[in-house]
Amino acid sequence: MGVDNEGFAAPGSFPPASPPVQPVAPPPPPVPTQPVAPNPYDQTSPPNPYTNAPPVPNYGSGYPGFAPQAPQMPVSAGVAQKSNNGGLIALCVVLALVAGVIGGVAGALVLAPETHQTVTLPPPTPEGEKGGSTSNSSKGDVASVADAVLPSVVSIEAGTSGGSGFVVRSDGYLLTNHHVIASADGAVTVTFSDGRKEEAEVIGSTSSYDVAVLKVNRDDLIPLELADSERVEVGEQVVAIGAPLGLEGTVTTGIVSALNRPVAAGDHIDTAFINAIQTDTAINPGNSGGPLVNMSGQVVGIASAIAQVPGSSGSIGLGFAIPANQVRRTADQLIDTGKATYPIVGVLLDNFYGGEGVQVLDDDSAETGAVSAGGPADAAGIKPGDVILAIDGRPVTHPNELIVAIRSKAPGDEVVLKIRPKDGSGEKELALVLDETESE
Repeated sequence: MGVDNEGFAAPGSFPPASPPVQPVAPPPPPVPTQPVAPNPYDQTSPPNPYTNAPPVPNYGSGYPGFAPQAPQMPVSAGVAQKSNNGGLIALCVVLALVAGVIGGVAGALVLAPETHQTVTLPPPTPEGEKGGSTSNSSKGDVASVADAVLPSVVSIEAGTSGGSGFVVRSDGYLLTNHHVIASADGAVTVTFSDGRKEEAEVIGSTSSYDVAVLKVNRDDLIPLELADSERVEVGEQVVAIGAPLGLEGTVTTGIVSALNRPVAAGDHIDTAFINAIQTDTAINPGNSGGPLVNMSGQVVGIASAIAQVPGSSGSIGLGFAIPANQVRRTADQLIDTGKATYPIVGVLLDNFYGGEGVQVLDDDSAETGAVSAGGPADAAGIKPGDVILAIDGRPVTHPNELIVAIRSKAPGDEVVLKIRPKDGSGEKELALVLDETESE
């Protein structure tokens, strides 16, 4: 993921990772079907072998419910490190993705057929107006929101994995997470709230944003409306609906705990970088791909990952959702072409740097330069060793914060980076236009 055909780190992406440690996995547990069944998702996180890396929270890794994996060197877009043997490696915090499990784990990019009808998802209803499928839900009433949203939420079985999803268009289009359908070896089965099952086609999927689009052969579905996630506020009440541990139609509620939370979730093969909405709403294995909605029934995000501590499983009140605005842009691309793109700056960042801001790698020993020739950063005058202090006025203190802030934009957007040049010439702001590369 993220390494081009020549083995170079793609601009704004990452260098090749070290060879993964192969886990020794016990046979996978069965999926629980009854509330009283033992929880098969209890896993003990293995120790962190990255003794040379800066300390990072241990959130657990892999897909909850799968056998524990030995820690990998997960790739991180644009975040380069120097290993003891002089090779470039990458490191990022890995959270647990919340797919339910049927068997083992496999990851693959699923592409759509060659042709697709050009379509776009509807914009959010302007504030103060009623509209969308949930217009008859009364704001502030969880029961009314659940009653309106539940008919549009589905559970998904895809090969050895499973999760949740929701209707986004009446003519059969559904949204879920990439990691929910990544292990599909053919058939993907969708179960609706009325118990009806349908075979679904994978229209497109991207691990870079952890978004997938499915389609079923129906034209009578009730779609949910994607909200304008820029309007989401900390403290706002939200509701999550999905199928945790296979328990379909489960409703939980909480608040938005934080915004713009930099999340790198997945493994060394499939890593999603998300400028996430954090919530204390209970999110558990099987909730992946389900909607996180506001009290007007609009989808503010897709439930994707949870933080875990060693020896624990399930929700500890730290859940993360992909913001609706990112979902809309990515889903439109997947529906239109079966593929998605993401923006790039064209630098490698030093993850061992411990000062203020984040530093462009001060080392051109890699096969690709620390600043990609002709890329946006190069055109703006950024040099190896320069320190990036903020993006669009938002301070950055860790490489992943910069990565997800860039990933939340669209190719062609202009951003302003505040930098401190290595040559000591004084802090300054540089405007640059983001380039584009195809997502995994």
